[in-house]
Amino acid sequence: MKRIVRSTAICLLMLLCLASVMWAKDRRLKSGPLAGTWECMSHGGPHGDMSFTLYLDQTKEIVTGSVSSPIGSTELTSATFKKHVLEIHIDTPEGNYLLTATYKNGQLTGNWARDTDLKGTWEGKRSASTEP
Repeated sequence: MKRIVRSTAICLLMLLCLASVMWAKDRRLKSGPLAGTWECMSHGGPHGDMSFTLYLDQTKEIVTGSVSSPIGSTELTSATFKKHVLEIHIDTPEGNYLLTATYKNGQLTGNWARDTDLKGTWEGKRSASTEP
């Protein structure tokens, strides 16, 4: 009886180890090129050039995360990454923002617009602490 219990415990332990390895491998596969922290700069707004930080997670074409700037922080409303183009929607009480950017050579470059006719450009580089 003790052998059966011991054998069962060893099998369960091996299965847990295998599941842990598979889960870690699956997480790496789901993490896309945008996952991480991005130090960004916007141009053309009423406050002049403004730095902001994007905290992004990516699973295939779906991007999630948040943005932080000197004027506040919030979650991204929605975001996608298709054919090297990032599209971010951020809905705030002050207005709804749309950021688009092309991902090339580890950098983002694009445009932003707020639904109240404000618009400009922006760029971002991955933070050194989150580079692959």
